[in-house]
Amino acid sequence: MTLRSTIDFLLHDWLNTTALSERDRFSDHSRDTFDAVLDTCARIAREKFAPFNRLADTQEPHFDGEKVTLPQATHDAQRAYAESGMLSAAQDYEMGGMQLPYSVEAAANAFFVCASASIGTGMLTTGNANLLMTHGTSMQKEVFAKNEFSGRWSGTMCLSEPQAGSSLSDVATRAVPDGDDYASDPLGARYRLRGNKMWISAGEHELTENIIHLVLAKIPDAEGKLIPGTRGISLFIVPKKLVDTQGELTGVRNDVSLAGLNHKLGWRGTVNTLLNFGEGKFPVGQGGPLGGGAGAVGYLVGQPGKGLQCMFHMMNEARIGIGIAATMLGLAGYYASLDYARNRPQGRSMGTTGKDASQPQIPIIAHADIKRMLLAQKAYGEGSLALQLYCARLVDEHHTAGGQAADDARQLLEVLTPIAKSWPSEWCLEANSLAIQIHGGYGYTRDFPVEQYWRDNRLNMIHEGTHGIQALDLLGRKVLMEEGKGMQLLAARMMATIDRASAVPQMAQYAKALGEALQQVGSATRKAWSTGVPGEALANAVPYMQAFGHTVLAWMWLDVATAALTADADMASIDTQGRMGATRFFFHYELPKIGAWLSVVQSRDMTCASFPEEAF
Repeated sequence: MTLRSTIDFLLHDWLNTTALSERDRFSDHSRDTFDAVLDTCARIAREKFAPFNRLADTQEPHFDGEKVTLPQATHDAQRAYAESGMLSAAQDYEMGGMQLPYSVEAAANAFFVCASASIGTGMLTTGNANLLMTHGTSMQKEVFAKNEFSGRWSGTMCLSEPQAGSSLSDVATRAVPDGDDYASDPLGARYRLRGNKMWISAGEHELTENIIHLVLAKIPDAEGKLIPGTRGISLFIVPKKLVDTQGELTGVRNDVSLAGLNHKLGWRGTVNTLLNFGEGKFPVGQGGPLGGGAGAVGYLVGQPGKGLQCMFHMMNEARIGIGIAATMLGLAGYYASLDYARNRPQGRSMGTTGKDASQPQIPIIAHADIKRMLLAQKAYGEGSLALQLYCARLVDEHHTAGGQAADDARQLLEVLTPIAKSWPSEWCLEANSLAIQIHGGYGYTRDFPVEQYWRDNRLNMIHEGTHGIQALDLLGRKVLMEEGKGMQLLAARMMATIDRASAVPQMAQYAKALGEALQQVGSATRKAWSTGVPGEALANAVPYMQAFGHTVLAWMWLDVATAALTADADMASIDTQGRMGATRFFFHYELPKIGAWLSVVQSRDMTCASFPEEAF
């Protein structure tokens, strides 16, 4: 079963993405155009990304004090990606887009991450521009977003700070109005920013002619004090190089400087930076063409004090993007270890009387424990891919279905986004660990790619909100919001699958098991919040998320396997056999784990929360 055949099944046979062409927005498209996009992206990934994955890992970005240098292969790969049109794939024709469904865009991007997550693509650039399309002015869309969609410029998101990390309420970057006429700039109300941002991916490079930073900062009050908490945060466009209203560079460098590169465990081919805003290395104005005072020039996006709400548009999109990245790294390791297991001879079969040393060695894939590890990888990776594409399909429903269907899709996405990001970040990382194990001693050498896949994937439990933050978001907000409507919708979707699967003899026992798991999750949710004390409810948020995620993935596999069996009841296809085997594995080996996780949630166990610091 290839990646392409898996994607084709999930998109068309399971999610019926082709039916989207009946909607006005996608009426120019068909299965043929969707396939053409997938073919093109698979080819570019195969030719421009995959051959240079190790090169990007070993030849890390280098800063000589003036500029950041990346391998030529990275320049070529990024150029090919931009020229493919994928940066603006889902956008309107007027913005240079193809008006593709997001589900097709997400599937197409999977090929690039599988080929080389280290080289990266344009996830942040697209997310940056998409945010501006929702919250920016018409001028900001035309000048900034349009040039990002074309690949001429790239984009970042600048949230974290050295002293604050994930605690955005402690952001200290300041933004002050730039002179008396600050509100009259056609690019947006103009401010001067001073502060530092940490962990900024693609924060400095020469891959594009300009970099558009989206920066969270606080506007001081009349007394010059910053408003505590997140309600004082605003969002600003801060270009590396200043531009005019025609989108042309003015020749003036903004006061954004690179303080240093972060040298990471994985994703080594992607630049990660510490940026200084307004430190005076590139002074702008102060009697020059802009007037005003010191600091980096920034243009307000949306309303003052509403910056975090705007940024969540990009953050949620990036979380699904990270989920896809984690998924594809897990699958890349699976494909590599599957190939190795088929070709590595070692040991002999265990017959009824034991091993016979006189017999030839057998491929290690014949051993039960190797099959266990391969099945786990398959179940984690392909199940997670189903989840990512399901979420992508919900995005299409939210944007184009209209009415109650669109709002239902929005609420389901709210609940599923923490799982879409966190579950593959944990379990596809485990898949990468199993891929190393299958390789034995070779697995942790650089002779094989699986050690790099593990290193690259280890970052994803931290990217775009750590594992713990996703858990707090899920149990502390998402299952409760709008009086639990999202949770109710999710349960209804699961019950619909259970009803369909119950009518298929091979699936009935698994339908029953999913129903029981759903009841356990519902009971744990209620008991966690039964006292109304957040500290007690959230003390075991991560075990709750693990159980919730496993239940969601069991649902994915039940739905996928039921669809496969409906089309191929005799399991004549080897692909159907593979999907059925992965489903059996997940229900036999994985779903039972939720009992241990939920037991501490239901009892509101305070072992971790109450443990005295001094006793460590």
